[in-house]
Amino acid sequence: MSIFQMFSFPFMQRALIAGVLVSLCAALLGVSLVLKRYSMIGDGLSHVSFGALAIAVALGVTPLYFSIPVVILAAFLLLRVADHPRWNSDAAIAAMSASSLAIGILVISRTSGMTTDVDNYMFGSVLAMSRADVALSVVLCAAVLALFILFYHKLFAVTFDENFSRATGLKVDWYNTLLAVLTALTIVLGMRMMGAMLISSLVIFPALTAMRLFKSFRGVILCAAVTSVVCFCAGLTISFTFSTPVGATVVAANLFLFLASCLAAALRR
Repeated sequence: MSIFQMFSFPFMQRALIAGVLVSLCAALLGVSLVLKRYSMIGDGLSHVSFGALAIAVALGVTPLYFSIPVVILAAFLLLRVADHPRWNSDAAIAAMSASSLAIGILVISRTSGMTTDVDNYMFGSVLAMSRADVALSVVLCAAVLALFILFYHKLFAVTFDENFSRATGLKVDWYNTLLAVLTALTIVLGMRMMGAMLISSLVIFPALTAMRLFKSFRGVILCAAVTSVVCFCAGLTISFTFSTPVGATVVAANLFLFLASCLAAALRR
C-alpha cells in the first residue's frame, strides 16, 4: 500500500493533522524547557494527565475538557515549587508524578477497570482521534504557536538569563507561567496520539537532537521543529505499515535520530 493510499483513510488524516501540530508545539516548547532544566515537568504533567483522565472516565465526562484545567493547575503549582528556595523541584515533580499515577490506578481499579478508552489515553491510538479531538487540537495548537511566535524574544531572554531579564524589568514569572501553561496544553492534546506515558518524549528528544547539531537558539528551534515533525510522520507511517503502537514507534524514530545526531556530532569534532 502506498503512502497516498494509506492517508486516504479518514482516521489517518485526523492522526496526521493532530500529530504534526502537537509535535511542532512540543518541539518548540521543549527547547526552552530543556535549556531551563525544566524538561522533567513534561514527564510529571503527563502523569498528572493520566490521573485526570482516569477521574474523568469514572465521572463520565469528556477527558480532554476535564484534563486541560487540571494539568494547567498542576503546571502552575510545579512552577511555583521550582522557584521556591526551600523546595527541591525534582523531588516535587517526582512526588506529584507518582501521586497522580497512584490516584489514576486506584480510581480505575474501583470503577470501570482498564477500559479501551483509558488504554488509548495511556498508550495512544490513531483510531481514538475523533473529529472533535482534531478540531480542538487545531484550535489550541494554533493558539500555542501564535503565543510562542508573539513572545519569542521574551521567552528567549527568560530561557538564557532570568536574572538579567528580571533586572531589565521583564516579567520573568509571567513568561515562565506562560511556558508552563503552553506545555500543559501540548501534553494534554498529545495524550490521544502518543499516550500519557510517552508524550513527554516529544518535548525532550527533538530539543536534544537539535542541540547536538546547532549552537544558535534559532537554529536549535528550527531543527527541533523539523526533527519532531519528520519523526512523527515516519513513526506514523511505520506504525500503520507494521501494525505497531503509534506512540512507541514515534519515540523509537526520535531515539534513532538522536543517536544519529550524537554520532554526527562526534564525527564532526
